[in-house]
Amino acid sequence: MTQLYHLALDRETARGAKIALLPGDPGRVEKLALALDSGAREVASKREYRTFLAEPYDGHPALVTSTGIGGPSASIAVDELAQIGVKTFLRVGSTGAIQDHVQVGDVVITSGSVRLDGASTHYAPIEYPAVAHHELVQALLRAAEDEGIRHHVGVTASTDTFFPGQERSDSYSGHVLRRLQGQTEELRRLHVLNYEMESSTILTLCAALGLKGGCVTGVVGHRDAGEAIDPEALAAGEENAIRVAVGATRYLLPTE
Repeated sequence: MTQLYHLALDRETARGAKIALLPGDPGRVEKLALALDSGAREVASKREYRTFLAEPYDGHPALVTSTGIGGPSASIAVDELAQIGVKTFLRVGSTGAIQDHVQVGDVVITSGSVRLDGASTHYAPIEYPAVAHHELVQALLRAAEDEGIRHHVGVTASTDTFFPGQERSDSYSGHVLRRLQGQTEELRRLHVLNYEMESSTILTLCAALGLKGGCVTGVVGHRDAGEAIDPEALAAGEENAIRVAVGATRYLLPTE
């Protein structure tokens, strides 16, 4: 098989991996991979897609591949990884909370996503739900409990844009389109926990293609506390999301 066009991977390089952990940031791939397996090694790097191969439990291989930011690049990562045999996809990222009881440093285990993206509509109509596979939700929940990390299971809002799509005023223009004004308060009233940018695409693709998808994110900011992201909060949220994701693989890999 020739190399995948975007990911620069093939079946031989993937070593039969059936699970992929998906951070958005290429710079986070190595940290996540080494937390999974101290012997993990880089096997591909092209564009926003950086991949490490890990074999953490009894030789069961896993890939850690960055998706870049947003749905379009995430959809390419999922589709191409599926082409070389990956069946289970776990997004590991950062998020901003919009509910009072969700605090910086907590993790959110997404049960389903509000599809405020466009990429997922190229795989399934908007009426199709973006839901996490129950096995991944359960594995993440068990891992968070094992690690003693404060966690919340619920609905995430997944947007195409970071600034107007999340009703932020700290953009270049500071303007939010009229149809997006008031969105955050409406989502709060619907008990949505958080904003991020990839889960709806990943979960929709996985469900529509007969794959297993999940998402865990570390809370790095809270909208009620302002729009700036503190470096210490970022580090805490990322660290806790990684710990829960790595713990979840203990329940997922041996059954693959």
